[in-house]
Amino acid sequence: MSKLIGQQKEQQAEHWLQAQDINILERNFRCDRFKKGEIDLIGIEKDRRTLIFFEVKYRKNCDFGHPLEFITSGQQTRIRRCAEVFLQKHPQYQTCDCRFDVISYTADDAPEWIKNAF
Repeated sequence: MSKLIGQQKEQQAEHWLQAQDINILERNFRCDRFKKGEIDLIGIEKDRRTLIFFEVKYRKNCDFGHPLEFITSGQQTRIRRCAEVFLQKHPQYQTCDCRFDVISYTADDAPEWIKNAF
């Protein structure tokens, strides 16, 4: 997705997740240790028990597949490794359950929240 559209969708997802009682802790968390390692959004549920690492995906349409299908195994590995770096830098969250979710958008702009996506 183009950088501008990506930023818009990430911001849209952030606002939508806040309305779902998710407290956003970080946006575009990068870790230098891993090539192109980045987590779009990191949030925590209202009860502060579950830390969620979000990947935001957009596709104009699903002609060539659902946005979820465009998250490669390599990207999943980089996101998991970045999550480990985040937890090392923020030990207060190390006792939380962790989950990897996807917020996907298509042209209709309605978000789809896929919990435990990978």
